[in-house]
Amino acid sequence: MENSIHIAFFKSFLDRGHALHSLEYALEWIKEQNNRVAVSIELIPFNDLKNWYFDNHSLRHQSGKFFSIDGICVATNYGKVNNWQQPIINQPEIGYLGIIAKEFNGVLHFLMQAKVEPGNINYVQLSPTLQATKSNYSKVHKGKAPAYLEYFQKATKKEILFDQLQSEQGARFLKKRNRNIIIKVDREIALMDNFIWLTLAQIKDLMRFDNVVNMDTRTVISGIPLGNFSMEAIDLISTLNHHVLETDFSKKVLRSLAKDVNSYHTLDEIVLFITDLKCTYDLEVEKIPLSSLKHWVIDKEKIRHVDNRYFEVIAAHIEIDNREVVSWSQPMIKPVQEGICAFICKEINGIIHFAVQAKLECGNFDIIEFAPTVQCLTGNYNNPRSKQILPFLDYVLTADKEQIVFDTYQSEEGGRFYREQNRSMIVLAGEEISGELPENYIWMTFGQLQTFMKH
Repeated sequence: MENSIHIAFFKSFLDRGHALHSLEYALEWIKEQNNRVAVSIELIPFNDLKNWYFDNHSLRHQSGKFFSIDGICVATNYGKVNNWQQPIINQPEIGYLGIIAKEFNGVLHFLMQAKVEPGNINYVQLSPTLQATKSNYSKVHKGKAPAYLEYFQKATKKEILFDQLQSEQGARFLKKRNRNIIIKVDREIALMDNFIWLTLAQIKDLMRFDNVVNMDTRTVISGIPLGNFSMEAIDLISTLNHHVLETDFSKKVLRSLAKDVNSYHTLDEIVLFITDLKCTYDLEVEKIPLSSLKHWVIDKEKIRHVDNRYFEVIAAHIEIDNREVVSWSQPMIKPVQEGICAFICKEINGIIHFAVQAKLECGNFDIIEFAPTVQCLTGNYNNPRSKQILPFLDYVLTADKEQIVFDTYQSEEGGRFYREQNRSMIVLAGEEISGELPENYIWMTFGQLQTFMKH
């Protein structure tokens, strides 16, 4: 059963000849969806927020649901800065990020939603079939239930292809987790106007365009298991699908998925690496009143750092005519600078390996999590001091064009973040990057990354 699921995912990952729609059609459809939705986003003073208020400690909703903006004091022995205070989003509910899958033309297709989030740069982006917090699907907002919710609530074990809890941006959320789930249905499904069936290959292709596929879709599909195949099987698959594997790099990454590759580290060595770091580093997070945060200022329209760095908390009045609730107001996080998320990879033992960072963020559920080689989401990464402090940052920013195999801008989650995008890159390194990495970095194959996505 498990192997057949992996094969179905893998086929959808590679097949571009049996999709219901062309990629060009999908792009035009997204454009049309954008033109059809009336959207109004107005930044307002905090006093004009409806149903939100400041209490002695936080900015919160009067229902006690949704989320709050809290203050925290952080102490850690990780990194160069060991103590700081900041606002953070406290959203303890576990939300659904769910995709319905169904076979058409013998290929698994995924039901994607053209959804407007208030913080999206270009309004409509491709989101999962279901993207809802518990407060949303419990209808605390007194609006309609999200579309297709019942398929997930009534899904049988046989229908569930993939089901994981994954964290969300530990620098801004306090121990936030989502239920990433994919279910497969065989019965007919009524297709609503703002939904479309796409293969996994098409979703991946759409990620080459700036800000088309939203963060929630990206996090769900990143965890899709592509199988536990031998190198011999991978090479055969690569040969049979040479027409869709457009570059040598694509073929090399596919080989990095194989279970019997000559990897730099074994899975046991990687487990020991992450376990040791979790035992080495401490993280203490104490909630404190927003009003007492050091180096942060609360004025009528924003909560900001005294140096105008990192991010701001703002308020917005929102009107979107195709949502469960068409008008509401809420706080949002607004970036001060753009960020960068980049993987450096290189061939080791003839196999592509990725330099993976074991990173501590104040909102992490379990102190340390695997992260890209470079992840500077809120800092001013262009200043010379940052380039010296952060490993590999200068290398990524000055990489030759021929080394850059992926380079787009991708949005953060638009329900909480206001027009925030990060530059997402993959850089292929040569001998100038040695096999020896700083102490909190480790080389991993694509297959090993897939394995650890299960945890």
